[in-house]
Amino acid sequence: MTQTFNGKVALITGAARGIGAGVSRGFVAKGGKVALLGLEPELLTELSEELGESAAWWEADVRDSEAMKTAIDAAAKHFGQIDFVLANAGIASYGTVRQISDDAFERVVDININGVFRTLKYATPYLEKTDGYALVVASQASFAALAGLASYNASKAGAEMLAIAYKQEVAHLGIGVGVCHPSWVDTDIVRVAEADLPTFKAVRKKLPWPSNATTSIEDCIDLILKGFEKRKARVYVKKSVLVSNWTKPLMNSPLAWPLVRKIAAGAVPQMEKEVDALGRFHHSHTPVTKPAE
Repeated sequence: MTQTFNGKVALITGAARGIGAGVSRGFVAKGGKVALLGLEPELLTELSEELGESAAWWEADVRDSEAMKTAIDAAAKHFGQIDFVLANAGIASYGTVRQISDDAFERVVDININGVFRTLKYATPYLEKTDGYALVVASQASFAALAGLASYNASKAGAEMLAIAYKQEVAHLGIGVGVCHPSWVDTDIVRVAEADLPTFKAVRKKLPWPSNATTSIEDCIDLILKGFEKRKARVYVKKSVLVSNWTKPLMNSPLAWPLVRKIAAGAVPQMEKEVDALGRFHHSHTPVTKPAE
């Protein structure tokens, strides 16, 4: 395999599983080193041991500014530099606006927007030294809302705008910034959500292309690594997600509303019942910890 990232260091949040873990493996396979940040020490330890001297990990909650600054500073000191950042940590929630608890909604926003802010803020001094590149993982949901996922939709749209504003702010520092927009990726998060909420799975199948497409984790990782290599402004996972960006005005227009309303009216009541029966607003594996006071 080509050693594209030889001598380079990537800092990756949400590195314990899924996309974060996969990109970490791919980056090391191409000659790089990775600083793994996350909330699951056992998984981070396993991944770090698997990757050997090319990896080190720090437990840090993206909701905790002090923990993030400490971890990022420690990673930079350990490896001597930071060349790439993948602001990947994120969660989704279950429940409509009238149903979800305040804490659950705020937690999604704090991780998916404020967590990206903290990651970028404290990594900026190190990226400036290396003319580095940061990639913020937003979503196809940045372009198209879906009933029952309001907190996720709002947070991912916010993450996109945060990344675009940050890109303008650091351009004169030599830092490149991109936004990644995955569609439904075949990870445990999506599989658990479909198992928890059968109506969610049914609605997904009714969505128009490309909103109904599922991408393999392998394709997602490959496209993110190519985004790193080319310092791309947008990374669409898959490339067909570009259509969702182009058609955003149409999907939010009066023309599309009758179809959107029909789908939502048929699904929302049943989805709310399923969430009530489930008795929780987050995925079963999502770590639930409080940030430091």
